[in-house]
Amino acid sequence: MTEDLNDLMGWLQGHQQVFSMLCVLLLIVGAWIVNWIVRHILLRGLHRLLRSAVIGDAVRQRRGAARLASIVPALLIAYGITWIPDLPPALVTVVQNVAHAFIVLSIGLAIGSVLNVFNDIWQQRPDAHMRPIKGYVQVVKIVIYLIATILMVATLIDRSPLILLSGIGAMAAVLMLIFQDTLLSLVASVQITSNDIIRVGDWVEMPQLNADGFVIDIALHTVKVQNWDKTITTVPTKRFISDSFKNWRGMFESGGRRIKRSIFIDQNSVHFLTPEELGHLQQFSLLDDYLKKKQDELDEWNRALGEKGRKPINTRRVTNIGTFRAYVEQYLKNHPRVHQEMLMVVRQQNLSAEGIPLEIWCFSNTTVFVEYEAIQSDIFDHLLAILPEFGLRVFQNPSGADLKSLRQTPTEGL
Repeated sequence: MTEDLNDLMGWLQGHQQVFSMLCVLLLIVGAWIVNWIVRHILLRGLHRLLRSAVIGDAVRQRRGAARLASIVPALLIAYGITWIPDLPPALVTVVQNVAHAFIVLSIGLAIGSVLNVFNDIWQQRPDAHMRPIKGYVQVVKIVIYLIATILMVATLIDRSPLILLSGIGAMAAVLMLIFQDTLLSLVASVQITSNDIIRVGDWVEMPQLNADGFVIDIALHTVKVQNWDKTITTVPTKRFISDSFKNWRGMFESGGRRIKRSIFIDQNSVHFLTPEELGHLQQFSLLDDYLKKKQDELDEWNRALGEKGRKPINTRRVTNIGTFRAYVEQYLKNHPRVHQEMLMVVRQQNLSAEGIPLEIWCFSNTTVFVEYEAIQSDIFDHLLAILPEFGLRVFQNPSGADLKSLRQTPTEGL
């Protein structure tokens, strides 16, 4: 065995190129083994030490320690390459420069991850929403990444960073003029990503640019929006920072979509309920509690009037429009497709020439467009059909058929 090993070493000494390639291969394998040991043994031990609810989860998610672990195999390659014989000096220099640049990159990313961890921990504070530090963290990260970029370039070209800094001042104005749109788009892209302003799949609405649909692509310079008619609107990325737009993501995440529509009631059909009408409406199960409580309230009020309460003009009475409004509220509360945990209002708005607007404001329990429209239509189909039961009429401007029917009706008393 020893004799075979001596023969192999002698043969390798006679073939220096093969020996050098074998050393390079062993160096790569050694770097991989060191990387595996650091990531799967040392990092796991570190994560076990940091088991606190805030720090441990933040460190694992931001991968700051994992980025620092990449430095160890890079250092092994940077200094191990110098011990391999018969390699061209230029190749050794290039490998060392690339390894050193990678180390700088890893350190810069690790510092950025540490800043993210600090921001995550800060957001756990009860008053974090009042004093956010995310903007300051982003500014510091930009400065760190800029410094890391300069050091990486200086390391790759094997020059002093001061030489690069002296040339940047002279070229800054020219670069900003040439790449103005690119820089604005880059800043906008960073802000969009950092602040989670839009995502692919969001429904956005930007009327000034005729964009109303789902985001299908986010690039550096443009954002593509597929409109409802299947056309595609290309919006400059920077417009999502400089202009206002509506993002419907919050609606989808809430699980409910707002229904806001009014029924215009003819003012001439509003009146106090007669005993016959009141008896008819008492048959509605949805009005049982309302009519009983309302009648008790009115009786107590009218009794307090004493002798004056005997005249109907001084008493409070139940109106058909108020009873209808109470019916609509109970109908919505018992509707299976109306979201019961969101805002629900039935209100009477200002009178107008088109009648009395009775606005229904509620939320469906689905955000699917087709189902939402079906729920909304079903609600108003029922309300329009049952409105005459309360002695009310929907306001509608006279049409040609109405005028024609009026002309054909014979005039009485002539």
